[in-house]
Amino acid sequence: MKSILKHILIGGFCMSLAGCQDSFIDLTPPATRTDAVYFKQAKDFKEYTGRFYGYRETWGGMAWRNGILEGWSFGNMDNWTDLSANNNNNGQGLGTGTIGSAGTDWGYGGIRHCNILLEKAAEYTGTDIDQYVGEAYFFRAYSYFGLLKSYGGVPLVTTVLDVDSPELFGKRNSRYEVTAQILADLDEAIAKLPVEQNIPAADKGRVSRWAAKAFKAQVQLYEATWEKYVGRGPDGDGTSIGAGTAGYDPANVNKYLTDAIAQCEDIIANGGYELWNKNSDSRMGNRSSWYLFNLEDEESNPGGYDKTTNKEFILYSVYDFTHRQGRLNVTWTSDQLAPSRKFVDMAVCTDGLPPEKSPLFQGYHTVTSEFQDRDLRLLSYLYGPSNPPTSVTLDYASLYSTSGYGNKKYAAYNVEGRRPDATESANWSIIRLAEVYLMYAEALYELNGSITDEQLNNSINRLRVRGGVAPLTNALATTHGLDMLEEIRRERAVELYREGKRFDDLKRWGILEESLNESRMGRIVGNATYATPFKDASGTPTTAYNASSFIWGEENAETADGSLPAIVISSHLNHSVTQRHYLNPIPLNQRQLNDALLQNPGY
Repeated sequence: MKSILKHILIGGFCMSLAGCQDSFIDLTPPATRTDAVYFKQAKDFKEYTGRFYGYRETWGGMAWRNGILEGWSFGNMDNWTDLSANNNNNGQGLGTGTIGSAGTDWGYGGIRHCNILLEKAAEYTGTDIDQYVGEAYFFRAYSYFGLLKSYGGVPLVTTVLDVDSPELFGKRNSRYEVTAQILADLDEAIAKLPVEQNIPAADKGRVSRWAAKAFKAQVQLYEATWEKYVGRGPDGDGTSIGAGTAGYDPANVNKYLTDAIAQCEDIIANGGYELWNKNSDSRMGNRSSWYLFNLEDEESNPGGYDKTTNKEFILYSVYDFTHRQGRLNVTWTSDQLAPSRKFVDMAVCTDGLPPEKSPLFQGYHTVTSEFQDRDLRLLSYLYGPSNPPTSVTLDYASLYSTSGYGNKKYAAYNVEGRRPDATESANWSIIRLAEVYLMYAEALYELNGSITDEQLNNSINRLRVRGGVAPLTNALATTHGLDMLEEIRRERAVELYREGKRFDDLKRWGILEESLNESRMGRIVGNATYATPFKDASGTPTTAYNASSFIWGEENAETADGSLPAIVISSHLNHSVTQRHYLNPIPLNQRQLNDALLQNPGY
């Protein structure tokens, strides 16, 4: 387990401090200090917490991807899920079932830094460091949740270790023990962190009590649904394989759901957050769901709104054009993130019905037919402020291929005239109020097997208002034979498109294999009896569509207008996702250094 030694033990305090920030947004490291002169006053603790923020998802910092904490890339945008039809290879391992167990860092560095601060806080005699202690508890929980989602049970380390510490050579704790530790840490964080309203403008982006509550709800919903739908199979027996089931309690499912609901209710009622909906402003063209994700200064949208108007983001990474640019060519790269046929068919029509149920759905006979009378989120995410294209060319390239649809989520407004490449500086959302609404509705239904219209109106129907579609009601579901749980999940998929949630959702719902072993398909191309813009009435391809440029050709897809041929971007023949992929393999180099670490089942 010397890899953990490298990240938990090697180097004294000065090494741990390297990279701390002078102020919250200034990334210049301070001068090297020693234990003898550091952690003596509150500002030392505040300064040290700066490095914790490098472990959040950001445009250019650290993020959890396929079990590894590493530099962020567009792999955090749901690539290779069932909703993605591009061939950018980020996420391909899980998306196709080809995850390897080569040597990787499984991310204990941040946990060590949190433990250092907590240890020093115990020796501190003042009463003015609660916020920074709360941040340490929050980020320790945050790091462990990333490990839990990737590996299940992992070794719990809650103290600053030395080279002889038994934790370095011990077995893994179970996922149930890890979850208990995460929730205990979050309770400590909630008790110590300030509410958003009391965080000064210069410190906006620091973790608030509401962010800790939202994150706690996220953890509880994830674990409750995992235990309900996935069960204990991936745990192994803890003796010959896996991390085992120590601490398992079947009562935790309802306990977690109940508390997740309570956390969400508190945030909704008292957090002071609100959806960023500027659709009433005619200048915004009903595209609030697009401008929200590239919001910077007053020039970042035609309505002249800047970041100070955004009260939707709860946990987020702060960027600034002057002090901290994203340093990624976001707009150019976002064009490569093509949505799948499945995602496009998920968005409801303006009457609130799925397209296969709605009389408003126009089919696929022209390039724009399927976008008529549809959810504004679909139009915003795929085409930004523009209308759907009137012509489409489908061509295959060696690395990227198009599904025939666009992607504009995260792309900057008027970027050519306003921003040089790689200087986009919108804040990166990790948890926003929209997700709290979605968690609230899902947890209610999972707990009770039902949800009232009032509860729907206080949660996901607020999202539907921004999407320009009719509300979801129990009468609508009953009249049209809709499964309410599936409709709640549909809302989550559409609202959180490319926000890094989809792989986790497919896992915790127990539908990873059936979802990822399907072909990823693009636009409908029709046949001799179903005219499309890509083929004429006789079935002859037109110049707008070149079938030979797609190596996987066409495949019949179940669409909102029946079974029709569609372009295949990635064939099901290349997908072999199985139950073992609900967890990643324990990295090989970790097991070579500590043979007490048992491998997860199936590897």
